[in-house]
Amino acid sequence: MATTLVHSHWWAGLSRVADPKITLASMASVFIGASAAARDGPISWPWLLLTVAGIFFIEAAKNASGEIFDWESGADLNVADEDRSPFSGGKRVLVEGLMTRGELGVLAALLYMLAAAVGFAIVALREPYVLWLGLAGAALAFFYHAPPLRLSYRGLGELTVALAYGPMICAGTYLVQRRALSADVIALALPLALLVAAFLWINEFPDARADAKAGKRTLVVRLGRRDASRIYPVIAGVAYLALLALPLLGTTRWVWLGLAGAPLSAAAAHRLWFDYGDTQRVVAAQGWTLIAFVTAAVGVGIGLLVG
Repeated sequence: MATTLVHSHWWAGLSRVADPKITLASMASVFIGASAAARDGPISWPWLLLTVAGIFFIEAAKNASGEIFDWESGADLNVADEDRSPFSGGKRVLVEGLMTRGELGVLAALLYMLAAAVGFAIVALREPYVLWLGLAGAALAFFYHAPPLRLSYRGLGELTVALAYGPMICAGTYLVQRRALSADVIALALPLALLVAAFLWINEFPDARADAKAGKRTLVVRLGRRDASRIYPVIAGVAYLALLALPLLGTTRWVWLGLAGAPLSAAAAHRLWFDYGDTQRVVAAQGWTLIAFVTAAVGVGIGLLVG
């Protein structure tokens, strides 16, 4: 009975580390990269599946190792009940005792090793230049929380997320397929990069008090929630302006299908503007922001395929 309970807790912890809400961000970028690759030639499905697996492993590894560092800093422990959100506050694997620190460390190491194995297989058998993107991605994933860089603690988390979930994943997916880079692939990823950054931005609001106590100086902590709430519509607005401008670079106007996410971003901006201090009101806006970036990515990807 005790063994069954331990296994149940372990699987619950693993499911939280493999957070589907965050996986949506990486898969949105993969979809745009794969759609651009399909526009320019046939898709190799085995290599696409291997790309997805590698990204999943590195993302889950980042969540696992980050959970340890956030727990040690007190960032997750300090989240008050009224500030808890399905989108914020960490995965709470250690806080709720689903795994021990040692178990979570082993899981993180295993996931990093699986990501490395997939990455080196792609480098050795498909595209050597993926090595540099892979190494950069692994470094950003680990040092997002880990010392000495602790990017998310220094107000660099938002930029890191925009870079990784926008150009890096999108370009990497395209590179594995076409074994070259197209000039417009980076541009295609920029609107999504900003929208995913907006998702991180709004997710920092419920955590702001706990992060401040733990010395996690996110930009929302640095600016204060009121001033930071005024930045959210700027991030989202620039994202959609960038999407509107894509045809100026020769991209099909069908990518404007991605503008379907704009009403949800506008609704989230309105809610955050007036209710930035009320976590229970902000939760809905967090969900709208997630749906907005997924909708935008799907729209851009479909536009590339039909345009």
